[in-house]
Amino acid sequence: MLLIFDWDGTLINSADKITGCMQQAARDLGLPDLSAKSVRQIIGLGLPEAILTLFPDIDAEVQVQFRDLYAKYFVEADQTPCPFFPGVMDTLETLRSHDHQLAVATGKSRRGLNRVLKNLELDAFFHSSRCADETASKPHPKMLLELLGEFDCQPEQALMVGDTSYDLEMAQAANVASVAVSYGAHATENLAQYSPLRFLDEFVEMLDIVAEQQAQSA
Repeated sequence: MLLIFDWDGTLINSADKITGCMQQAARDLGLPDLSAKSVRQIIGLGLPEAILTLFPDIDAEVQVQFRDLYAKYFVEADQTPCPFFPGVMDTLETLRSHDHQLAVATGKSRRGLNRVLKNLELDAFFHSSRCADETASKPHPKMLLELLGEFDCQPEQALMVGDTSYDLEMAQAANVASVAVSYGAHATENLAQYSPLRFLDEFVEMLDIVAEQQAQSA
């Protein structure tokens, strides 16, 4: 089975770091203060899309300045990598040992994902990945469709695991079943409208879900 995971808010507990860096960039540019809630709502989008969602009226020059400031603050803060949520690495290692294909579909840039994978010594752990700056940002289904094509996989042979409406809307558009985590950036009531197979309160529950999906397709 092809198991595709969002990164921030699903595998990695990074919401506070993202929020703080976004708020600092806005303050530096004299933009309106950003609430933590508003920033959590854009986690999962590509950075250009996130900036325009937060500040739809700023011009192109300020967008670039915001992007560069945010990236600067986040790279500095991420010298100490964000922690995995409990049970994530043990669960991923078990899934990998059972010959499942593991992929990441993220709103991060390629440079950003590569940096954090290197810092975590996971450069070769995932079988593939897609980032927002090399394909279409979520919720467009392009990154999922590209992964399905890369692995010669039918939609019913894959699962998308995420914590935001962008993840689940993307999966729905690609006809891929989804699993939602309850501990991430978006509230469960917002995720429920996309009819995920299940909500994960703990990441280790992925083992049961994958086993159930395999049994149904046998």
